[in-house]
Amino acid sequence: MIISLDMMGGDFAPEEAVKGVRLYLESTSSPADLLLIGHQDAVRPLLDQQGIPSTHYKLVHAPDVIGMHEPPTRALKEKPHSSIAIGFHLLREHQSDAFISAGNTGAMMVGTLYTIKTIEGILRPTISTLVPRENGKPGVLLDVGLNADCKPENLVQFALLGTLYARHILQIPDPRVGLLNIGEEEGKGNLLAQATYPLLKQHPAIHFIGNVEGRDLFSEKADVIVCEGFTGNVILKLGESFYEIARRRNIHDDYIEQMNFENYGGTPVLGVAEPVIIGHGISSAVAFKNMIILAEQMIQSRFTETIRQVFEQINQHS
Repeated sequence: MIISLDMMGGDFAPEEAVKGVRLYLESTSSPADLLLIGHQDAVRPLLDQQGIPSTHYKLVHAPDVIGMHEPPTRALKEKPHSSIAIGFHLLREHQSDAFISAGNTGAMMVGTLYTIKTIEGILRPTISTLVPRENGKPGVLLDVGLNADCKPENLVQFALLGTLYARHILQIPDPRVGLLNIGEEEGKGNLLAQATYPLLKQHPAIHFIGNVEGRDLFSEKADVIVCEGFTGNVILKLGESFYEIARRRNIHDDYIEQMNFENYGGTPVLGVAEPVIIGHGISSAVAFKNMIILAEQMIQSRFTETIRQVFEQINQHS
């Protein structure tokens, strides 16, 4: 198992990325092989400073960095030796089994779509977030920002991808899917919700329980909640703000602590041909550690291959 990690991506890179590698190595007795991609003059001294033996990693020199605010398509084209571009090259050439970065999100998405590409049959990939619930078990919300405008067919595929993620990564045997709406009754909502409802209802591979409302997000009512990316991103940022407000006000609560994004690391891009994980730009060491652990889970469970097989079966029967 080989995991490549962009050491230069993120507001606090490469320092926090290096610390995250140390935390990961301390948390396991059988670590994955790590390809650490970054400028060797910036990264190697930090690895030595953290006491990380060179036997636990291979440092891949990347002389260029794509800044957080650079235009993604142009940056990837003009900086083929950047840490993000090299990471995608290694993944495409099967020199690594997963790629992680907390760098320029736009560049990560452009690289994913045009270098790795989507699995056949998937109209659009999606990104999700884990939703902390009062029962202590996370749920899945998607899409959370990649697809601001969607068609009903997109939401149905998101529901299926979320179902597979909940089943194979979160170990929820029969994930229940809810459609985010302004009321529980069938026929409620905007045109997108009204058109999506019957498609979810008749889909044989989705355990659809109907509409769910905003107040149901953190309950046990549904394991997977589906919406377009505009609404999903608003919810994601709102949840992050709860944690930030509580921290500023010195409020300590076990449940609110679950809203700290670092507990989950990053989010995988669901529906693409190889595992790609995108981290928050402000990721610290704990987030980097958890992103590596998530990449391990995706590789060990052969999650991408499972998605491919499911959609192959759908294509054969359509």
